[in-house]
Amino acid sequence: MGFDRRKFLKLSGLTFLGFAAGSPARVFGQQDTTMVDSTATGDGTITPISGSRWAMLVDLRACNEKGGEDCDDCIAACHRVHNVPEFDDSHDEIKWIWKTSFHSAFHSQEHEFLDEAITHGNTMVLCNHCDRPPCVRVCPTQATWKRESDGIVMMDMHRCIGCRYCVVACPYGARSFNFRDPRPHIEEINPKFPTRMRGVVEKCNFCAERLATGKMPACVKACKHGALKFGDLEDPQSEVRKILGDGFSIRRRPELGTQPQVYYLV
Repeated sequence: MGFDRRKFLKLSGLTFLGFAAGSPARVFGQQDTTMVDSTATGDGTITPISGSRWAMLVDLRACNEKGGEDCDDCIAACHRVHNVPEFDDSHDEIKWIWKTSFHSAFHSQEHEFLDEAITHGNTMVLCNHCDRPPCVRVCPTQATWKRESDGIVMMDMHRCIGCRYCVVACPYGARSFNFRDPRPHIEEINPKFPTRMRGVVEKCNFCAERLATGKMPACVKACKHGALKFGDLEDPQSEVRKILGDGFSIRRRPELGTQPQVYYLV
């Protein structure tokens, strides 16, 4: 028992120091070569993709019309890269990205004149990486926190004690709890990203480990229909910023004041 406690404290300390030093790659492992949009130089040096305020843009029209209900490339890529298990019981489901109905995602913003292709289709949802994340405020161990450098809401599974306060506080249902050991339920483990254990919470991390090694998020890379965009809102020249300036977008439950950083084009 004493050994386990010392090991836990050691892992927690190393993880915290790794993030504090601003080097997510040390914590999450080295470069994943399965999905490279590389920014490596000729000498092999990896240049991280940096930003001041990351945001995701989901084009619902492109997603539904071009991808269709059966398209799950973004989900499959995310779950494969991050070792998300597939349980046979839906009550144990772990999800970083998933699809739900439009009415479920935007029950407070619908109106009768919206395009039926959107309102009757599925909506891709994930952690919103809120500018004012309620999950961070309730965590007693600081296992979840918002990075000051770029606004990503991070999760340190080693520090998580499984209290599930963050699960209750999140108004978007974006956090999953491991009721069972997930490792036996991973079809093919990606050694570049850590597996989790029973009793901890996990969620989307905007692919912080990929950004640190010069790659865009796995879901964006996997989308063949251009429905997903990722960029820095603080950069007026970024694609996301330009698209948001030209078109109409909505966010999930804006009335709560959490300021989600995931936008949806309708």
